[in-house]
Amino acid sequence: MNHTAEFIDWNEIDYKAAWDKQEVLFNQILEVKNRNRAAGQNNEATNNFVVFCEHPHVYTLGKSGSDNNLLINSIQLQANNATFYHTNRGGDITYHGPGQIVGYPILDLENFGLGLKEYIHQLEEVIILTIAEYGITGTRLDGATGVWLDVGNPGCRKICAIGVRSGRYITMHGFALNVATDLRYFSY
Repeated sequence: MNHTAEFIDWNEIDYKAAWDKQEVLFNQILEVKNRNRAAGQNNEATNNFVVFCEHPHVYTLGKSGSDNNLLINSIQLQANNATFYHTNRGGDITYHGPGQIVGYPILDLENFGLGLKEYIHQLEEVIILTIAEYGITGTRLDGATGVWLDVGNPGCRKICAIGVRSGRYITMHGFALNVATDLRYFSY
């Protein structure tokens, strides 16, 4: 079992280009798992990757989302220099854009003895601990994925969205942490 990960910085990258690159890494891990399964043993270790990047303005819709949650049409998207994609991750609609740290952990969860629910819990915990280093108190919100600020107050808001896809215990997609994000884009 490989408990290490390669950290990769894709800098600013178009969302679709990043999605395609994630698929390549996902498939590399899957090919190793398939070879191991065909051989009846785990001779070859799978790799793990943690990708960081930033995207130009884009809205992504997860498998459980509705097109109605995007409040602007294609002309307005273009006027706001934004794009829109249906994705294969979980969750609803998410905005990505400048000033956001986007992380795509592409991991073989079997390397870490984790199921998907525990993985998402651990991902939330990493964000909570990271923002605490900057004096920001984040927490979970019952019934909602992600990391939230001011839970229990009328001004409760999400600081980090999480949307993951998993197949054969391999993850992709990940989190979007708002750092210096233009919050107007969330109103769309």
